[in-house]
Amino acid sequence: MFVFSIDDHKYNYIHFIGIGGVSMSGLAEILIKEGYKVSGSDMNDSLVIERLRNLGAEIYIGHSRENIKDIDLIIYTDAISQDNEELIEAKNRGIETVDRATFLGEMMKNYKNSIAVSGTHGKTTTTSMIATILHNSSLNPTILLGGHLDDIGGNVKIGDRDILLTEACEYKGNILKFYPNIAVILNMEEDHLDYFKDINHIVDTFIQYSKNISQKGNLVINVDDENASKIIENTKANVITIGVKNKADYTAENISFTPDGFPRFMLRINLSAIYPVNLKVMGVHNIYNALASIAVADSLGVPMETIIKNLENFKGTHRRLEFKGYLNGIKIIDDYAHHPTEIKASLRALRRSTKNRIWCIFQPHTYTRTKMLLNSFAKAFGEADKVIIPDIYAAREKDNGLIHSTHLVEALVKNGVDAKYMPSFENIEKYILDNAKKGDIVVTMGAGNVNRIGEELLKANEKEAI
Repeated sequence: MFVFSIDDHKYNYIHFIGIGGVSMSGLAEILIKEGYKVSGSDMNDSLVIERLRNLGAEIYIGHSRENIKDIDLIIYTDAISQDNEELIEAKNRGIETVDRATFLGEMMKNYKNSIAVSGTHGKTTTTSMIATILHNSSLNPTILLGGHLDDIGGNVKIGDRDILLTEACEYKGNILKFYPNIAVILNMEEDHLDYFKDINHIVDTFIQYSKNISQKGNLVINVDDENASKIIENTKANVITIGVKNKADYTAENISFTPDGFPRFMLRINLSAIYPVNLKVMGVHNIYNALASIAVADSLGVPMETIIKNLENFKGTHRRLEFKGYLNGIKIIDDYAHHPTEIKASLRALRRSTKNRIWCIFQPHTYTRTKMLLNSFAKAFGEADKVIIPDIYAAREKDNGLIHSTHLVEALVKNGVDAKYMPSFENIEKYILDNAKKGDIVVTMGAGNVNRIGEELLKANEKEAI
């Protein structure tokens, strides 16, 4: 069984295969700061990799067996296949290898308090909300994010050994490798169906995960999720509930929205204490994220005044309904939504902020997700006036020819949505320039590289202004 202690330096030289990944880079940075020699490889250079170089990591662009030198431990991501030549070389040399989730699970044991935020949706935003609160309190947490948070200057913050805050993804059952003191379960829905058989398989994974939390630990869970009771019945942890529709320890009442679509509500704690909360991020889904963040920070003893103040100053992470700029009076927004529920939530949030047209450029993410959830995707775009679909972003998968973006467009049109298939980003940019009007919102949406469209549109606008 793999065991890792930061202090014993059993492994002095650690190599990351896929070091540019958001979680991998954060782990690498922690190890560098703890005095370990770190190297890593990735297929492409990036700002994250440049940051690691500046911290002293040796980085290789491209995977090669020649990158494997006098190394004590290899850490690899889920995206790395078993036929990766660096992984093969490591095994041929007898070098110990471990997957990222197992290593992160061991890393969590090095901290007095470990906080893991899980759920099908909202992990990055909720973790970022908690990070903002804790970072601006008297505590000094170590933070690993799945996105970029300006308040901590990136996706990682190195604090002390008292608190480690991280996201916990359920993909491939990775959460089963974690044993946090404080666990958050935001929601449970069908996703990652290239691994999970169905929703029952997903819920069962969360049930098993909830058993990892000790009797002295806390489980923060959304009781408005229809499967929450199954988790609560099976955990030995202290359960802290959040909700809007059902009775909960932390709930939101008298919900309203500003003209910009920002939620306002009265926070009620244990049916007694009441506090006004005014968020600066859009959508009902962010009320749930805020409630979970409040519950976690409160359990750590952060004063409620500090919690609410910093929560109200939170303006979101990059790629989560992120305002990018204006193009001739057209608002350009980018969003990471890639699941039907996320798409609905983001588009509803945008609809509350405008009476003008909403253009949604949605890039489907993975063939499996698109195929398995096609009917749900077809019903997710009701709040958009115009939908443009480029090709599916393959990510870790190969195209087997069974699903195509045109299938999604056909399903959308059948549901009365004005949808078009446009494979070329350049053609999409030209179409937007020719057809969008002042006051419209253009949102690029998806977990791939669709955000480049908005960036190119804004660059074109800058060039015209010169």
